[in-house]
Amino acid sequence: MCSLTDADRSRIEEELQTAIDALPLPGEPGETLRGQMRAAVAGGKRFRPELVIRSFRSFSTRRPEPAALWQVAAAFELLHGAFVVHDDIIDQDTRRRGVLNVRGTLAQDARRMGEGLDASRRVGDAGALLVGDLLLYAASRTLLTADVRSPIRGRLVAHLDEAIAVSAVGEWADATRGGTDSAAALRITADKTAAYSFSAPLRCGALMAGAGGEDDRDLAGIGIHLGIAYQLVDDLIGAFGTPAQAGREAGSDLREGKRTPLVALARGAATWPEVEGALALARTGPVALRHARLELERSGARDAVAELVEQHLESARSLARSFSNGVAALVEDVATEIEGRMP
Repeated sequence: MCSLTDADRSRIEEELQTAIDALPLPGEPGETLRGQMRAAVAGGKRFRPELVIRSFRSFSTRRPEPAALWQVAAAFELLHGAFVVHDDIIDQDTRRRGVLNVRGTLAQDARRMGEGLDASRRVGDAGALLVGDLLLYAASRTLLTADVRSPIRGRLVAHLDEAIAVSAVGEWADATRGGTDSAAALRITADKTAAYSFSAPLRCGALMAGAGGEDDRDLAGIGIHLGIAYQLVDDLIGAFGTPAQAGREAGSDLREGKRTPLVALARGAATWPEVEGALALARTGPVALRHARLELERSGARDAVAELVEQHLESARSLARSFSNGVAALVEDVATEIEGRMP
């Protein structure tokens, strides 16, 4: 979207650092954890904070804007950092966006200190778990201490609670391979991504601006549609995207055997036996990976996912048209960016 000003971005970064620095982490071990917290939230497009801020501005022209707006915006970036760190433990990944992640960095440090391979991996997992926990606490603390009236704070906390709980359920369902059919896979997609990345930021920004219950319901629906579309495009990138798009090895989702909606949709195709056989070999090399991609395309699953993306984006746009403020423009910007990521 990239509609935040330099001043906006500076305020977000200040709040992120304030939240991390506020934790009393003693000694050298504490500074190691603090440094990895900073690394976990470094960079990125900051689109979750942007959704909070732009949603607020769609419903309010209040100036100066309340300091709480920036705290709540930062809370969602901290929450995202926590989920990313924990997700890398779940998936046993050591790299993200082409560089070592928290887990990989701490494991590498342990190896340099003389630990064996297995011991260094355990150190990486332990450190990443603690960093993710600290980021999760920092997100909650930042939102809880925002300078807002008590009734507003209660509703903000309820949105954050829902986002965390629903995301955890989605991760667990994904880890236990609950998404073997397309409907279940889409539910997991919605739970893992849509609630915390889209619905909750949109609703919290509007809530602080004084939006009412009907607006809240529509924003929740918009967020679900945008989140599903966003994650479906991520699934396409994980299967068909370039290393630059994916931030890691091309076709990683296929190599790792992930049960994404793309694969779930292929299960219903007449060519599923051929797809299944090709997917089983995808991890063995580039030729096998290309074959798996071709079989997925031949099954119609790639086109079906692309069609689902457009359906959910149109549903989000349709709901946004009911607003007479800046919500429609915000949703259009997000939808256009999601479409632009399609591999």
